[in-house]
Amino acid sequence: MKCDEFIQRLVDEFRWVSDEGTRSSGADRTRWAHNPLILAQIGNKLTGLFESETPTVVVGPQSSGYLYGALAAASVGAGFVGAEKERGMLADSDPWLTAVTPLDYQGRNMKLSFRNLLLSPSDRVLLVDDWADTGGQLLALKSLVEQAGATLIGSAVIVDGLSEHSVRRTLNLRGLLNLRALRD
Repeated sequence: MKCDEFIQRLVDEFRWVSDEGTRSSGADRTRWAHNPLILAQIGNKLTGLFESETPTVVVGPQSSGYLYGALAAASVGAGFVGAEKERGMLADSDPWLTAVTPLDYQGRNMKLSFRNLLLSPSDRVLLVDDWADTGGQLLALKSLVEQAGATLIGSAVIVDGLSEHSVRRTLNLRGLLNLRALRD
């Protein structure tokens, strides 16, 4: 499938939804994972944003980042690390790396964590998620990569909705779509 056809399929499978009787609305991205043609290509498309780089590990935040990050990792033969949100107590004593996000689009901070032993200083890391709105989760993941001493290649997302260009540069963020393409 050509890139233009793939991007059009992403746009076609997306919709804005709202709860009846309220003013709240949101992005319905569920049909991206439901469409087998998108699912089969999304990992390649995300890693293709950094085709001159070869990650050894892809890191994605819970929950959408688990899906799209794992698909991206599989597409390049890399490992995958899922960063858990608000991790509870586990029955182990492994050391964990933890970072707190800046305020997100809902005005909250979250903790993201993963086991320290999953990244090493020799790793080249690509961050993957479905959507970057404020970039807060990706900034926290970048901090975790730095705590591990690994090298950050960049951040690949399906939708780049960042308004702050400085955050985009800090994350070396590239998106398959810009939010404007979904607002038309």
